[in-house]
Amino acid sequence: MKKELFKHEIVILKNTYIRLLRRNAKTNLIKLIKKTHPADLAIVFRYFDDEQQHEVFSLMKNNEHTVEFLIELDDVFIGKLLNLESTERITKIIQDASTNDQSYIINALKNTHAESIINQLKIEEKEEIEEILAYPEDSAGALMETDIFTLYKNTTCREALKTLQDQQEAEMVFYLYITDDDNSLVGVASLRALTTTNPQTPLKEIMVKKVHKVGPETDQEEVAQIVAQYNYLAVPVVDRDNILLGIVTVDDVVDVIREEATEDFLQMAGAGKDREILLKSSWENAKIRIPWLFASWIGGIIASYVIGNYQNMLENIIILTAFIPIIIGMGGNIGTQSSTIIVRGLATGRITIGNEIKIIIKELKVGLILGVLYGLMLGVFASLQFVNSNPIIGIVVGLSICFSMLIATGVGTFTPLILKKFDIDPAIATGPFVTTSIDILGVFLYFIIASYLLVI
Repeated sequence: MKKELFKHEIVILKNTYIRLLRRNAKTNLIKLIKKTHPADLAIVFRYFDDEQQHEVFSLMKNNEHTVEFLIELDDVFIGKLLNLESTERITKIIQDASTNDQSYIINALKNTHAESIINQLKIEEKEEIEEILAYPEDSAGALMETDIFTLYKNTTCREALKTLQDQQEAEMVFYLYITDDDNSLVGVASLRALTTTNPQTPLKEIMVKKVHKVGPETDQEEVAQIVAQYNYLAVPVVDRDNILLGIVTVDDVVDVIREEATEDFLQMAGAGKDREILLKSSWENAKIRIPWLFASWIGGIIASYVIGNYQNMLENIIILTAFIPIIIGMGGNIGTQSSTIIVRGLATGRITIGNEIKIIIKELKVGLILGVLYGLMLGVFASLQFVNSNPIIGIVVGLSICFSMLIATGVGTFTPLILKKFDIDPAIATGPFVTTSIDILGVFLYFIIASYLLVI
């Protein structure tokens, strides 16, 4: 009900914007922009054409509201909007934003445009942004907030509270990160512990010394797994000397989980990994899919070659032809299901080296159960449908379905695990490999069983 209500509100908001744009009611548009939450505005923005997008953005003020709006957009949209804007306006928009937000927006721009904007920022901001941009795109360093609140370990709770009250720009002060004489991270304390402890107690006595931390090069997926597993609000990022560089907050992690899941499913479907693929032209879309579909094309050629080698069998027992699509289809479906489960399990950390054998056995059991079930059903159907033909046909079809689904489950399960061991992203190669290999193996197995059981 809430979901439907939200959709209804978005539709009303979209129609309101479009109506005001058609009337060129700029004053009303400015008021509406100011009242619209940045996240809602980002959703509505997708419904506008290019001209409408630029018109709305031109009316937006150079303030925090506009920054929040840009952060809610994917980098494709940011690039489309800002690459046509002047360096001066972009600088004014982001000058008071956090370093993390600044780097996200700048990273979406063309290199020459980005360099011009960086050069116009304050020296300290420029250095911080250049440092963040130097980290890999999908790393903790690129994701972290650098405006963090730290306290010395011998600071008393009373002094910490006074210092905390004077803080205005620090990001996420739900956790107090505590350092030693060398500015090395030695522990973390919660606000609850701070406010419920004797004011004269030093922080080193209430802090948790065992801190989950990551390096700036750590992949964002690993950071997301830590947050999800331990329900943290933030994870500290430290360098090799254990000096605190920044923190990755839970709101950034939510975005990471959504983005990574979208990319994984797009790649498994053979549609590339661009989350905004719908915004690309038909030709660009086609180019992305060509290599993925080529793998399936090759598999089809090999499968047709296998079928051609059993031409004599098909000519003598034409009924066999009728069951080729269902054998290939059932194997492909269950193989895709298994591979999707495994890839998702690897991405979320639910499948590890310790439990992978258990998962494999479980999936193979599922494949066997479903194979036997559908093998019996299709075998009985074949026998009844072609009652005047060779009675062995039903057995051939039933066994083929059973073994095909079992093998497909094995291929779908093992492939992503093997790719993972070789440090190849399972989401990229699993889909095309699984579907292609199952097509070939399914057809080959079908004819092998038929050649042994049928007398031609």
